[in-house]
Amino acid sequence: MSSQSSDAESDRETPEPYEALLDRYGRIARLESGAGVLYWDQQVTMPEGGTPARGKQLAALSATTHEKLTNDAMAEAIADAEDADLTDERAANVREIRRRHDRNRSVPESLVEELTEHISSSQRVWQEAKAEDDFDRFAPALGALRDLQVRRAEAIDPDRPAYEVMYEDGEPYLPLDRMAAIFEELKDALVPLIERIEAEGEDLPSPFVAAGPHPDGDQRALSDAVLDLLGYPEEHGRLDESAHPFTSGNQYDARITTRFKPEDPMDALTATVHEFGHASYELGLPRDRFGEPLGASLSSGVHESQSRFWENHVARTKPFWEGFLPTAKGHLDGIDDVTAEEAYAAVNRIYPDNLIRVEADELTYHLHIVLRCELDRAFVEGDLSVDELPAAWNRKMEEYLGVVPDADAEGVLQDIHWSSRFAAFQGYTIGSVLAAQLDHAMRRDVDDVDAKIRAGEFEPLWDWMTENVHSHGRRYPTDELVEEATGEPLTAEYFVDYVEAKFGDLYGL
Repeated sequence: MSSQSSDAESDRETPEPYEALLDRYGRIARLESGAGVLYWDQQVTMPEGGTPARGKQLAALSATTHEKLTNDAMAEAIADAEDADLTDERAANVREIRRRHDRNRSVPESLVEELTEHISSSQRVWQEAKAEDDFDRFAPALGALRDLQVRRAEAIDPDRPAYEVMYEDGEPYLPLDRMAAIFEELKDALVPLIERIEAEGEDLPSPFVAAGPHPDGDQRALSDAVLDLLGYPEEHGRLDESAHPFTSGNQYDARITTRFKPEDPMDALTATVHEFGHASYELGLPRDRFGEPLGASLSSGVHESQSRFWENHVARTKPFWEGFLPTAKGHLDGIDDVTAEEAYAAVNRIYPDNLIRVEADELTYHLHIVLRCELDRAFVEGDLSVDELPAAWNRKMEEYLGVVPDADAEGVLQDIHWSSRFAAFQGYTIGSVLAAQLDHAMRRDVDDVDAKIRAGEFEPLWDWMTENVHSHGRRYPTDELVEEATGEPLTAEYFVDYVEAKFGDLYGL
């Protein structure tokens, strides 16, 4: 499920300066890809005592790639390629390499190395602090990481707020003020919808929870079964467990992780499908572009659109459960009498008093994101000290969701993100908005999507995403990519319409 270079490009002779630039950049991309495998190993299989060495290994690789990306020879190679006669695709490759070079050239190599090593050690400290419910253990590492990330942002652009610069690491082409406007539009729609459901809707019980607990082995078998159904290729991926589910890889090797919650097997199932969505993006990138910007994913928001599409617009639909329920019954005890309608309701019920973002329902999930973004920005900009974060977190949980964590492990320590970066949570909401827009366009282009989901025929859906999203890599900025795929720029309209219709029907509003 990958595309090849365009015929127009392959018919034109490759300019020598362009070829030289790609050769130089390809070495950088391959080093970064190797570092990604080391990161995966650290989260999944590395023994606990390996952190100090792994931190130095990753730091050495990051310093090497940084030097190769920002040195004078790269600057000259970029300039020479820009002067060549380039097709649109080749010009896009050069544009993206130029953007990365210019963005990073002012960052000291010593800072890159220090930051990478600190991230590696911070993630181990975070895991230990969360397991022991001890925020004080993590606080010094978190404060130091904030300071290092601010120094990096100020080196990139001292004339703009550090938070805005950090945000562009994940979203280079969707301005922060545009994202803020989307947030406000969603809050205006979601808050009253959630309030109506709480006031007027009947409680939707989960037969999966009632039948629990469910052994990890049964849940693992169920995750394997859903990946087989979706078409996840064993020769290009694998499923493992980690403290926080994630995806790592490229178009040849896209690995995913999940985690198991004994009382609710739907948590692991939806997490597995979510990570499959991320892997589908990586596996759909053009294989002949490995090592080029055109062979890499565009942004965190676009990446998240793929995971949210497969999780919410496939695995949380009634047609999916009409087809998949017999498989679930073959792996989970105590659900023999469950109907597809009951399963569909169970995976879509809302529970605003839930403390954990990755276990949140499809609506209140975004209030979790708003909370994190507000605290994230206040912390980076110095309006909150590291010691004030737990209390501030709990206040906002009560304000937005009406619940207060009893332990920091279920509050400020629950996410892995602050052990590595800031200004990154926006991508989850961007992804949900874009997933709804892509789903709408797909249903316009592909005959009877629901029937295909019910029958377990997922290849046409994956093919559509590959053709309209994956195959472009970083050729287009965000709005241009969305227009190519859907015919219009990014809009929250389809997401709002989708959730109002879905949950209005589910709760009889």
